[in-house]
Amino acid sequence: MPIPLFDPDTGLLPPGEYVAMWDDVLDRFGWNAVRRRQVDGLAEALELLAEAGCRRVWLNGSFVTAKDEPGDFDAVWDPAGVDTDRLDPIFFDLADGRRVQKDRFGGELLPDVVESGSGLRFAEFFQRGRGGEAKGIIVLELKAKES
Repeated sequence: MPIPLFDPDTGLLPPGEYVAMWDDVLDRFGWNAVRRRQVDGLAEALELLAEAGCRRVWLNGSFVTAKDEPGDFDAVWDPAGVDTDRLDPIFFDLADGRRVQKDRFGGELLPDVVESGSGLRFAEFFQRGRGGEAKGIIVLELKAKES
């Protein structure tokens, strides 16, 4: 299913998970210089995650909205099958609002664990806005690194 259009009233994706290929993300969310820098940082993070065995990442936040200049991207990575010994320690550095991740990648990356306030996995938690409204997120399936 292609990435749907943003809701004209809210600027959000319609509720649901939308599986996308990397080129879809580039085309749909990299429309200006600010977003392109975020896409570049996201690409670096995804490569590192894939090298450690990660196969799925969910994209969220203002990055997957109609906002022209989102402050960053929010992402959740699937820890299933990830070799944590091969994973860059930056993915576990959640201090100071994930500052080192934002500085390096231009966004935040959390493992898909339970969010303490809601009791939901982050991939589910991210499908709700701050007011509780349902919203859409993007799912990227990562490919294994060829050896």
